[in-house]
Amino acid sequence: METVLFATPHQPAFYSLVKRVFDFLAAAVLILLASPILLLIALALKIESPFAPVFYTSKRVGRLYQQFDFFKFRSMRPNADHLLAGMKHLNQYTEVVAPPQKVTDASPEVSALLNDKGWLPESHWLVGQAQKTAKPFVKIPNDPRITRVGNFIRNTSLDELPQLFNVLRGEMSLVGNRPLPLYEAEQLVADGTVARFLAPAGITGLWQVTDRGKAGVSADSRKQLDARYAASYSFSLDLWILLRTPLAAVQQENV
Repeated sequence: METVLFATPHQPAFYSLVKRVFDFLAAAVLILLASPILLLIALALKIESPFAPVFYTSKRVGRLYQQFDFFKFRSMRPNADHLLAGMKHLNQYTEVVAPPQKVTDASPEVSALLNDKGWLPESHWLVGQAQKTAKPFVKIPNDPRITRVGNFIRNTSLDELPQLFNVLRGEMSLVGNRPLPLYEAEQLVADGTVARFLAPAGITGLWQVTDRGKAGVSADSRKQLDARYAASYSFSLDLWILLRTPLAAVQQENV
């Protein structure tokens, strides 16, 4: 799959308006229809964790790096963010980086490079390069932070329903590239893969109907799909993605 970077889709001038009107009306109707489900999920979460919040809110980065408050049903334990630092080795997208070799007089075979700070072991330089290209996305298979109710609503994508309010507010679209946490967005900027931010942030998108919920999916594949959508999104493509979303909503694997 070819990645197209820094491309702007050639759309009629009224496309953004049509997309916005469609998103607003569709989100309003879906909220009304889904209101009983929203209430049941909120009740189940309160019964499971009486003192924890029902909703999870975080800062996300959408189209053209706009930041906004992103809504989801809480599917993890209340202290999940604090536990993440000790679990990054479980990340599905993480590539193992070998620890640097220690250069001693007894290991003359280890080559070294000269930089402005003096001699640097080549292994240290390689590790630094690997860290610069570290995978930005976080996805932990069988994540122990997920609650029982949270596992159900994640695997059925019901935890995403509160994002319909983001659509009403104009921060997201029904279809687009997934809005990213700040730390993920920063890594993508450093990686040079900024094309994905030309597209609107969306609840569903090309990645969701293609690779979501599959184990072994690489971060590069996800970035390519995001860039591809940003370069070619259209009303017909959005409708195609929406039609495929119900089948893709139920995850095939517990990732």
